[in-house]
Amino acid sequence: MSTLKVNAIRGTGASSDAISVNSTDGTCTAKITNQPPGNRNKLINGAMTISQRNGTTLQTGQDGSGGLYVDRWLWSMSSAGAWTLGQVTESPNGFANSLKADCTTADASLGAGDYVFFRQKIEGQNVQDFAKGTSDAKQFAVSFYIKTSKTGVYTVELQDNDNSRIASKTITVSDTNWNRYTLIFPADTTGALDNDAAQSLSINIWLGAGSNYTSGTFNTSSWAGISAGNRVSSSQVNLADSTSNTWHITGVQLEVGSVATDFEHRSYGDELARC
Repeated sequence: MSTLKVNAIRGTGASSDAISVNSTDGTCTAKITNQPPGNRNKLINGAMTISQRNGTTLQTGQDGSGGLYVDRWLWSMSSAGAWTLGQVTESPNGFANSLKADCTTADASLGAGDYVFFRQKIEGQNVQDFAKGTSDAKQFAVSFYIKTSKTGVYTVELQDNDNSRIASKTITVSDTNWNRYTLIFPADTTGALDNDAAQSLSINIWLGAGSNYTSGTFNTSSWAGISAGNRVSSSQVNLADSTSNTWHITGVQLEVGSVATDFEHRSYGDELARC
């Protein structure tokens, strides 16, 4: 067996050591930039574990402002077909539940103002460590598992409700299996999030959008003021275009930093208390 003996490890372009080694007792000191193991996920019920209102019975989707089908998660739509939604046990390995959306009445041609998206609203007091609106602003790491019969491009949006700003990315679903998707959104030095219990930030996963939301200049590189036409990719799929379409999601996580870490599983009791 060979032994590598060093006093420190440093990146080739760095000015300081990432790891320093005590030559006497062999212990080391490391600079860790990732979040600590616990309390990383800013989202509640990301594993779709809690469903206090509907249990495991699928419910009819609502038009207008949206309805709650598992705790904390909203289905928002306007004239985009009809759906049944709720908690199911179909899920990727390591999870017990997902939210399922099943299109029951199709809308193959969405009107200009029509939309359907899945979202969670987040209180400002829970996202202060992003340091948004300061010179120390941090990146946003988003990850989730999706299984859907509808392949193609989906838009994922972070929405700053305090300062009317958005940041957008896309994922491309290439098969009908369970897959994990990870996205890194840029830091934003403009617009601090209010430190209160009101809605400050939301994550929106778009499943269909009319031309009012897709006809502008879609921006995936930076935060910007909200302009309706710039919110959704022009390549966005329309999940409402067939009654054969189904969509499952679970393991949704939003955390501070440039790395999407493994999903933070919480106990049932902890998640229930948060809900």
